[in-house]
Amino acid sequence: MKELLSTLLDESFDTIKQARKCVPRSIRLPQTDLMIKVAIGMRRAGKTYTLYQRINELLDQGIDREQILFIDFEDDRLLPMNVKEMGQLLDEFYSIYPMNHQKKCYLFLDEVQNIENWHQVVRRYYKSKNVELTITGSSAKLLSKEINTSLRGRSLSVEVLPFSFDEFRIAKSLPVPKPPFGRQAYDIANKQLIDFFSLGGFPAVQHMQLHDWRETLQGYVDTVILKDIIERHNISNIALLNYLTKTLLVNAATLFSVNKFYNTIKSQGYKVSRETIYNYLDYIEDAFLIFSVPVYSESIKAQQTLSNKIYAIDNGLINAFSLKIKDLNHKFLENQVYLDLRRQGKQIFYYHTKKGYEVDFITVDKSGEREILQVTWDMNDKDTAEREQRALEHAENELGIKGRIITSRDYAVHQISHPRD
Repeated sequence: MKELLSTLLDESFDTIKQARKCVPRSIRLPQTDLMIKVAIGMRRAGKTYTLYQRINELLDQGIDREQILFIDFEDDRLLPMNVKEMGQLLDEFYSIYPMNHQKKCYLFLDEVQNIENWHQVVRRYYKSKNVELTITGSSAKLLSKEINTSLRGRSLSVEVLPFSFDEFRIAKSLPVPKPPFGRQAYDIANKQLIDFFSLGGFPAVQHMQLHDWRETLQGYVDTVILKDIIERHNISNIALLNYLTKTLLVNAATLFSVNKFYNTIKSQGYKVSRETIYNYLDYIEDAFLIFSVPVYSESIKAQQTLSNKIYAIDNGLINAFSLKIKDLNHKFLENQVYLDLRRQGKQIFYYHTKKGYEVDFITVDKSGEREILQVTWDMNDKDTAEREQRALEHAENELGIKGRIITSRDYAVHQISHPRD
């Protein structure tokens, strides 16, 4: 194992060095030495690069590379691995560099959920060594289960999503419009926004040709379905799982009714229970392909019984699976606003007024401040403008919460911050 670990260390530092050429992420791991740092998110969204970025920061601060261990627990040379072997692997690091017993070390454990009972080793190192521990995983529940039971009070988490609009601009070397915002600035920003929505934010596809882009993103989804859902949960009805996943992606930014989906697939000859669909939906969300948003209501029963709205991890995935080639911009904009609100750590709901008007988002920040957000591509059409404004005003009056409308013009320049901010 010592020889393999030495090889892995050499290879990892070669890759870490190359990562300096990549687009810097705005994601920041929790800045504390006292807690285990956890990065969660979908495969290929940038979790591993976030670790590389942190390691390069440590090297720039003068930390010796011998004090740093990076292990990818998806490396086929390590699998299958049990928790005892995981512990031996980490112990071997100190055997290679025995002076580390007297030094602070930095351990980065990537996709750690692949090792059953991984938390036992992490907890032992947290208690017995002078270490900064950072772990990543592509399953929200598998990680949170162990963190909440075994590592309770000892960890802080950050979610890694694909590129934001700002990061996309950096990746594509695009200019950021500066005030005053005239017609030219808006036109340039709007073109950038449409390109971003079409391509999506996964880092590796930013400079691909169309055919490779589509095949790569579809491959991402297939890998998540296989590795994070089928293998993890022993799924047998693979055809139904694939159908449900792709239905959710192409219908992002809309309400999803399990009962309606159940009736549809039943008419197509599928033999499945509603409970199975609920389970599959939970698995797909756990793997970060989609997110569900409940209705804003004081009634717990209403939140549990009414349909949730579904949003996708990335607009590129919506586009890669959609058969439509136009009229998707409104869906893309609403989906992107949701992702930005999620980045800000806000609680997110949708709302139906008493007269049945739908409001896209009710948000609650960490201080409890609430805001209503209505999203529309533009307000140039009179009927559209009246409909959106009417829904917003009804929601404001019913809830006593201030709101605003976000259009593509607003977002292209200001994103979801208020123009006056």
